[in-house]
Amino acid sequence: MDLAPVLDGFTVVLEPTNLLYCLIGVVIGMLVGVLPGLGPAATIAILLPITFGVEAVTAIIMLAGIFYGAQYGGTITSVLLRLPGEASSVVTVFDGHALARQGKAGTALGIAAIGSFIGGTVSILALTFLAPLVAGFALDFGPPEYTALALLGILLVATVSSGSRLKAVIAAAIGLLLATVGRDAFTGGERFTFGNLSLADGLDFVPIAMGLFGLGEILYNLEERHTAVHAPATVANVWPSRKDLRQSSGSIGRGSVLGFVLGILPGGGATLSSLAAYAMEKKRSKTPERFGHGAVEGVAGPETANNAAATSSFIPLLTLGIPANATMAVIFGALLIQGVSPGPQLVTQEPELFWGVVNSLYIGNILLLIMSIPLVGLFVKILRVRPAILAPITVLITLVGVYTVNNDVFDIVLVIVFGALGYLMKKLGFDPGPLVLAFVLGTLLEDSLRRSLLIFDGDATEFFARPISGILLVLFLLVALLPPVRSAIVRRRTTSTETRTKELV
Repeated sequence: MDLAPVLDGFTVVLEPTNLLYCLIGVVIGMLVGVLPGLGPAATIAILLPITFGVEAVTAIIMLAGIFYGAQYGGTITSVLLRLPGEASSVVTVFDGHALARQGKAGTALGIAAIGSFIGGTVSILALTFLAPLVAGFALDFGPPEYTALALLGILLVATVSSGSRLKAVIAAAIGLLLATVGRDAFTGGERFTFGNLSLADGLDFVPIAMGLFGLGEILYNLEERHTAVHAPATVANVWPSRKDLRQSSGSIGRGSVLGFVLGILPGGGATLSSLAAYAMEKKRSKTPERFGHGAVEGVAGPETANNAAATSSFIPLLTLGIPANATMAVIFGALLIQGVSPGPQLVTQEPELFWGVVNSLYIGNILLLIMSIPLVGLFVKILRVRPAILAPITVLITLVGVYTVNNDVFDIVLVIVFGALGYLMKKLGFDPGPLVLAFVLGTLLEDSLRRSLLIFDGDATEFFARPISGILLVLFLLVALLPPVRSAIVRRRTTSTETRTKELV
């Protein structure tokens, strides 16, 4: 591999103007992540007019900074306020907020920052050397492969729950049902809209997540305020300890690899990566009961994976001209506006732009780490605010954030409805996480399944005829059948032991 263009890319990104725009993008991204509701895709779309008057490479460097900066920003509200601003931050809520309740918010945010930096850096290195090869592999993924991948992801949903597996499956089924609300993408018919035009385009992720996690948690804590665990007055561990770093090192390594691989797949991205990383860490752990109650690996793995995925999603965009997610689609539009056509020829025809953008990811990740670690202490001070003050502020942020997405009052109504649902789920012992994650994956599953059946003329056995989808479906069956088989073996051994004991007596 010729490294001269790579080194020339550093010359491009280290120009004062490009460095300034990289810093601006990262700062805006972090702020966007902190404020639930807006999201990087909407922010980039709003800022597109600003990019018209600057060089193409400068504009894309700034927009890229917004994207991966928002991944860490979403962690802050997930940990401190239990408000996931992005779908990729949902699983961070489980253990991140539990750590904050124990006075370890600094640990959670510090580990998330370090993991984000390492995951992003590993992904950039892989992007530099493996982009053409990995992008070619991504082309082999069609509707059947995405169907199998989505099925496997939804199966993992039951694993991420800290409560009853049956309740997790019920919550996931409700999430899949909610994903069908709206206009049918194939026939144009309306489903479960009850004549309401506001539901014709389906339900958005933001009102559901903000209602279930934000408003639902506040309502539950108001009722249980006499026994609720309030935020501690002082937080001593602003920096992760050596024990925390050693405990999370394996999670960070695994999250980096998993996030990179899943990030290049359209429809997978940061959300599926964080979900898969959390499920992997819980499965590998010798004490899985800690997850959901403050396991540092439950923060390190998902946060590393979603940043690695955010970086690797640039591979199909820049080398194939295929946007891997909604934010990449907006950046794709920005490139076209600038007169740049992403695709296989971009590396040779626009090497300064290609390597300038890729190398800006290194600089952006360093800036993100430099800013986030010292600011952990400032973020943690939020926990010192009295609940009587913090709860109304959280509700206000939730409602304003949701309204700014579509400027629609109906979204506020949805937040209130799902807030009540979240309250009832907490009362009945249901974890809202599986519902939200299944909702996110539900659209991908339905669209891919129906496209696949059209391709196969309704013959579902064709899924096993394709190598990748066949392997994924076999893996799905193995994961699904493993728990009942394991339980049956344990019961048989227990019965045998009891029988022998009786015979001896």
